[in-house]
Amino acid sequence: MKSVLLKEVAAKKGAQPRPKSWNSLCGLQESHKMPIGIFQINPIEDSRWRDLVHSHPKSSVFHTVDWLKSLRSTYGYEPLVFTTSPPTVPLTNGIVFCRVRSWLTGHRLVSLPFSDHCEPLCEHDSELQALLQHLETTQEIESLRYLEIRPTNNDFAKVALNHFKPSTSYFLHTVNLRPTTEELFHSLDKDCVQRRIRRAERAGLTEKTGRSEELLKSFYSMFVATRRRHHIPPIPCSWFRNLAEYLNDAIQIRIAYKGQKPIAAILTLRFRDTLYYKYGCSDTRFKRFGATPWLLWRALIEGKSAGSTTFDLGRTEAKNEGLLAFKERWASACTPLSYWKYPERSFIDSVGGWKLNLAKYAFSFMPSPLLKLTGKVVYRHIG
Repeated sequence: MKSVLLKEVAAKKGAQPRPKSWNSLCGLQESHKMPIGIFQINPIEDSRWRDLVHSHPKSSVFHTVDWLKSLRSTYGYEPLVFTTSPPTVPLTNGIVFCRVRSWLTGHRLVSLPFSDHCEPLCEHDSELQALLQHLETTQEIESLRYLEIRPTNNDFAKVALNHFKPSTSYFLHTVNLRPTTEELFHSLDKDCVQRRIRRAERAGLTEKTGRSEELLKSFYSMFVATRRRHHIPPIPCSWFRNLAEYLNDAIQIRIAYKGQKPIAAILTLRFRDTLYYKYGCSDTRFKRFGATPWLLWRALIEGKSAGSTTFDLGRTEAKNEGLLAFKERWASACTPLSYWKYPERSFIDSVGGWKLNLAKYAFSFMPSPLLKLTGKVVYRHIG
């Protein structure tokens, strides 16, 4: 390890070993200069990060300062960016992380927690390779349990160093919104999408949209019930409140009503020319009305009218056959999505099997207040 080598070099030169701190080991000054021309910045405080995100072709809503503020406010994660750009010049590249500190699951750097994907913003392979090499050193010096990067670019494997390995696999579904509205509708699955949208229209469903406290409460009530059906604790309500506060008009809650009864809801995000479907929930007693496909269709049409050219339907686990089938009836494209880790294995990877099944069984019997409390406690440890 680098720290051991540094001690040996110091001993040979007759110098005293340096303290075991990252600053002293790497000569880190107040400017946050790193070895081999790598710098660390705070993306919330350094305005150059916002400028890079809004101009870089690979950026997404998950790179934005507002998303990072939501993560910090909800879970206490510290955002940071590694870049080859010195402090005195415009930012031309960077990989954004959140520092997750957990006594339960270990300290680590994740790019980014609770984000479907987060592409490194690097134009040149040499920049990315230098950053990855530095990150490996950082992991060793800081004794992090692991690093995780969530790129959308499948070419990441060509530049990833030997120690970064794919750890978790998903599928990413997207809808091309450039065709006409009529062409888009006829591209959808006739039986499972088109007919449900028409059924919802015949049923006289109504819709409310926005980010008000009233809509948030209705959304979260159905969200908790949906998570219970899936035997998973709900994300804390503070997460959605923070999204509404920081993302402002870029977030939208859409709720379908049968009469005065809310029966389904979706939450979408918007950044530049991309619309993102992030969360969905429903009351299964009203499933026959096709409210969720209807809401997605209305979000798609509104996004297209506002200039969006892509509808990002988010990640899906390969084993989630029901959700995969649902998204494939909408998507224009489906691409593999791999998360990469260094070192390859971690504590979280090893938790599964009977332990996970036992936890899900326990969650299914928890009363709603306890289930909400569980979500509030555990989610900051699993980001």
